[in-house]
Amino acid sequence: MSESESEPESAESIAVVLPDGSELEVPEDATVEDCAYEIGPGLGRDTVAGKLDGELVAKEEPVYDGVALEIVTDGSEEYLRVMRHSASHCLAQAVCRHYDDVDLAIGPPTDDGFYYDFDNLEIDEADLADLEAEIAEIVEADYEIEREDVSIEEAEERLADDPYKLELLSEFADENEQVSFYKQGEWEDLCAGPHVDSTGEIGAVELLEIAGAYWRGDEENTMQTRIYGTAFEDESDLEEFLERRQEAAERDHRRIGNEMNLFSIQDVTGPGLPLYHPPGKTVLKELEDFVEELNEDAGYDYVETPHVFKTDLWHRSGHYENYEDDMFIFDVGDDEFGLKPMNCPGHAAIFQDQSWSYRDLPIRYAENGKVYRKEQRGELSGLSRVWAFTIDDGHLFVRPDQIEAEVEHIMDMITEIFETFDLEYEMALATRPEKSVGSDEIWERAEEQLESVLEKRDLEYDLEEGDGAFYGPKIDFAFEDAIGRSWDGPTVQLDFTMPERFDLSYVGEDNEEHRPVMIHRALYGSYERFFMMLIEHYEGNFPLWLAPEQVRVLPISDANLEYAREIVERFDEFRVEVDDRDSTLERKIRAAHDDRVPYQIIVGDNEEEAGNISVRDRFEDQEYDVEIDAFSAHLEAERDEKRTEPDFLQ
Repeated sequence: MSESESEPESAESIAVVLPDGSELEVPEDATVEDCAYEIGPGLGRDTVAGKLDGELVAKEEPVYDGVALEIVTDGSEEYLRVMRHSASHCLAQAVCRHYDDVDLAIGPPTDDGFYYDFDNLEIDEADLADLEAEIAEIVEADYEIEREDVSIEEAEERLADDPYKLELLSEFADENEQVSFYKQGEWEDLCAGPHVDSTGEIGAVELLEIAGAYWRGDEENTMQTRIYGTAFEDESDLEEFLERRQEAAERDHRRIGNEMNLFSIQDVTGPGLPLYHPPGKTVLKELEDFVEELNEDAGYDYVETPHVFKTDLWHRSGHYENYEDDMFIFDVGDDEFGLKPMNCPGHAAIFQDQSWSYRDLPIRYAENGKVYRKEQRGELSGLSRVWAFTIDDGHLFVRPDQIEAEVEHIMDMITEIFETFDLEYEMALATRPEKSVGSDEIWERAEEQLESVLEKRDLEYDLEEGDGAFYGPKIDFAFEDAIGRSWDGPTVQLDFTMPERFDLSYVGEDNEEHRPVMIHRALYGSYERFFMMLIEHYEGNFPLWLAPEQVRVLPISDANLEYAREIVERFDEFRVEVDDRDSTLERKIRAAHDDRVPYQIIVGDNEEEAGNISVRDRFEDQEYDVEIDAFSAHLEAERDEKRTEPDFLQ
């Protein structure tokens, strides 16, 4: 080769990081699928989608230098989510075949299935069967699902008659020169993907229900029709899901709450604002007393803060800039006020109001504090998502050398909660979110402290990157109920930021001022969500110590009423009532069972003559000739030991 000749320039390369930590060098214009083929032809052929820095993307998505790459195949956990996304497109295609002039909105996958939102669609539950049949035909046709990348201008032409898609497109256009469409048969949709290769790869599909949903979740926008569905790889998995769903419906806390007169949420009082009836408040009071016992043993002092503060406080704490959209804010004269979304700024203000020595710390404040969050109305659901809820809140002000011991102590308290209710749980370390306050150094220090506690105890935990509070990282606990559902619950949060914003200090051993560290913690999470979970976990059959009515005395006839009332007096330290209705014993037993009363005491002529009782539990076991004192002693032990089930007759 002569000196005048030159070799062709090679394309520049980048490196992507594989799950094992190794790096793969690929051309700078490589896609997820290209990387898979680079690893191996078999993996390339099997690639369905990818994950870039944890985000699920289409296999056609370009990679970039330094990105963490995972390849998704039909054996991956994420495959089901990809398939469900494709099932949502089949639903939309079926709707377009059956209904004219329908406007398409969005149709994402969810943890349990998928949904698609439509405007100008009149449909009811009876029509879902026809749509399911149409979806089955689309799956049977095995249409290839083809991706096409087009310019913004061409996309605008294609979507000229789709107002909601055009709105989405206008947002994409700000950052992208091209957008993608996915086509199957005669139907196509603006979509980023990912999807399976063809409709024939979609397994068992079932449409579940119809609901209303505001466009973009904003109640100021149009109310659309949302169709929910689910999809699984085979019929057996679908059947198992439907059985779990039916069981969940039978345990629905809204239905049980109504049957047991626990709570109500009424239009006249406002959405997301629960009213607790006497039986429901009885359960809540027991939960409060239990936490107060734990707090007292752990050295907490109870404080109380008002429901509303001037927004000056929220500006200082950082909530205003990070939480304004979720707050109820109003003016009084020249001042702006806000209902409190959290209790922590009030506790910081209390700490700030006096001087402290290093000997005084840790300071531990507790409050069953009512807080308010302005959730979208369409997201409100029973006690699980409300506007007003109560946190069993605690805030600790500690020296840096006390952090580890205090976090461990809090985790011991949380463990006692789980053991008392016999709940399985998982933990996760949540790190700095994108929207946060404080320096990198402070965040790194806080995350290392929490990680140290978890590692020292040799605990299994997940890492939830970016899920921390805006003021600090946290350890989150999720508990599992009787049918395997997971619920968010207790939390421990380390905060180096709020003490700085409130200029909190204590005098150290060196007679200099030092900054305390603030620990946020909740043992239940919120009473509302924990109460909801317990209702569904126990299906209303609360353990004795929580039950609104613990014992019901059933006289066999009116002639035994006086003796029945004497029995009530003998058990007056318990929540006991007498059924004095003019009804048969069988009906009284059935009523007590339906009301989920743990124990029934039955008294008739034989019991009155012998001076004893018969005892029946809600599992329909019964024992005769029971001594009154013996049963009273058992009730006392079962209540005080907080056993999870009645066990006198076991």
